[in-house]
Amino acid sequence: MPELPEVETIARGVNSRVRGDRIVEVWFGSHREPLKNSASRQARGLVERRIESVHRTGKHIVVELGSQGELRNSAGTGEIAAQWIVHLGMTGRLLVTTPDAPVAKHTHARLRLESGRELRFVDPRRFGRLEFRDLAKGTKFGGPGLEPLTIAGEDFAALFRGRKLAIKAALLNQTLMAGVGNIYADESLFRAGIRPRRRAGRLTREELERLRKSLKEVLEHAIRLGGSSVSDYVDADGAKGFFQFEHNVYQRTGEACRNCGTAIKKIVVAGRSTHYCANCQH
Repeated sequence: MPELPEVETIARGVNSRVRGDRIVEVWFGSHREPLKNSASRQARGLVERRIESVHRTGKHIVVELGSQGELRNSAGTGEIAAQWIVHLGMTGRLLVTTPDAPVAKHTHARLRLESGRELRFVDPRRFGRLEFRDLAKGTKFGGPGLEPLTIAGEDFAALFRGRKLAIKAALLNQTLMAGVGNIYADESLFRAGIRPRRRAGRLTREELERLRKSLKEVLEHAIRLGGSSVSDYVDADGAKGFFQFEHNVYQRTGEACRNCGTAIKKIVVAGRSTHYCANCQH
């Protein structure tokens, strides 16, 4: 599943290409799974809206939309009247392309834009989700947990205070922090020198601060490299990321630790494959 750096990379790429463009035609496929509200409702709500911006909230991509009925060539008011919310699931892709580009087999949505571009949602396994929100009738989308890139030290420490679950499981809990998944939990714990099975509530304040900084550093570095392409992930142009070449522990079972040479171990924590160095992490 794409994690924070991958979703951030896609959101930034889509934003730079379609911000200010207008949706003129919408098509949805026949499968119901990706749609949190009906295809007809989403199509009616999306058409003739200006894309004000595209950003990430947690693991979701949020397309901020202006009001319907504005003059087609106007610059728009900049006010957010609706949102199109995209969750990529396990294998979802949000691509900016041209109408004549080949249509992938598992394309579930095509938004034709006034500029001549198309915004396409592709998802072979159909675990992704698409939702339209009219903000005159509902509330703006908000992530379930705090933002790991900006969370303050005291707030970070408070998330884990008194918790009995393993720190790896706590990092994956989206109600605590939104966006961290398996790859970046493993990599940040390695950088912080903390074993994934340590009880979250027993970590010292110094260890938690080290973990907070490590998590932020890992996520920011991964964003700079376009994310990790370990499965189906590609960015808004269909290009792969490069952070997978810098993984220290994730999916490196049996390989030598880049710090000390010890073989990387693999265990299961909270039902997830977990990778760590028994020598560097305590």
